[in-house]
Amino acid sequence: MSKIAYVLAVAPALFSQSMPFEDYQPKTGLVVPEHPTTRAKFPFIDVHGHPRGFMSPDRVDTLVKEMTELNMMGMVNLDGRSGESLKRTLELVRTKHPGKFVVFANVDFTGIDSPDWSARTAKQLEQDIRNGASGLKIYKNFGMDLKDSRGQRVKTDDPRMDPVWAVCGKMKVPVLIHTAEPRQFFDPHDKYNERWLELKEIPSRARPADRYPPWETMMAEQHRVFEKHRGTIFINAHLGWMGGDLGALGRLMDRLPNVHTEIGAVLAELGRQPRFARQWFIRYQDRVMFGKDSYSPVEYHTYFRVLETADEYFDYYRRRHAFWKMYGLDLPDEVLKKLYYKNALRIIPGFNAKLWPQ
Repeated sequence: MSKIAYVLAVAPALFSQSMPFEDYQPKTGLVVPEHPTTRAKFPFIDVHGHPRGFMSPDRVDTLVKEMTELNMMGMVNLDGRSGESLKRTLELVRTKHPGKFVVFANVDFTGIDSPDWSARTAKQLEQDIRNGASGLKIYKNFGMDLKDSRGQRVKTDDPRMDPVWAVCGKMKVPVLIHTAEPRQFFDPHDKYNERWLELKEIPSRARPADRYPPWETMMAEQHRVFEKHRGTIFINAHLGWMGGDLGALGRLMDRLPNVHTEIGAVLAELGRQPRFARQWFIRYQDRVMFGKDSYSPVEYHTYFRVLETADEYFDYYRRRHAFWKMYGLDLPDEVLKKLYYKNALRIIPGFNAKLWPQ
């Protein structure tokens, strides 16, 4: 059979092979050293904790058992709310598992247009901190979906929040702030978008231009808050959604020494740039903390492997976040200790530093 005849014979079978991108999950033939890691090398604090389903007397014991197996010696519960609800959560963690948890308060934006909202909210936050809150958590609705009585978006740098930021600075507690979403959620949902699969699986995560301002606008608002309130410590959640441009994040932190960050839900960005990310962590080792965001014990294992090992080409735990493979950063021990617990102990009040390795 001639080459032309052969091509004509096999072409229909070759060109008929197609499948949706979602179904393509090849098994690698690469054989490299593997070091699956199910327990952190050093004890750690998760500064981005949302243990909502566990914060009750009959379930918190299960949470602490799972934390111990991971070597998680502390967690920041970011969902403390305010007032009496906060008091109940604080009482639970103080009596049942003292030293394991600290709790952050939250702001109630109801009535933000009221002339006394700023003063009233600042006063309540101050009382919450006196009652034992170790910080303030700002959720992503603020600056993105929160509207005032006229239907206008409340911007992150809205001056009505100035007294709230000032309270945190005065009382020396940090603000862990989540602003906006990954940049790709604001980009067109097309073949060039790295989060195409996620946006197809969860269309509500898209931030189209007819409903939201550009990503750059929201980030600029957040950064103006950081600059205006230099006396307040801010923990910029999720690497400030700049995990894909660590150079830009570094420049922001160089300019604003009150800004720190954490790695919750952005491990996929770090695991694909192991050499530069390693250099970055070493340079900013005093400014970065460990965070996870959604609580799932088995998912921490991938964090440990990326941060602690030099493994190559292994899977991330959620394909819609990363269709690419992970590589280990093999961070030095002293950098790991700062990331895992030393920076959090220094910045977040409430943990007993004497109980931790020095």
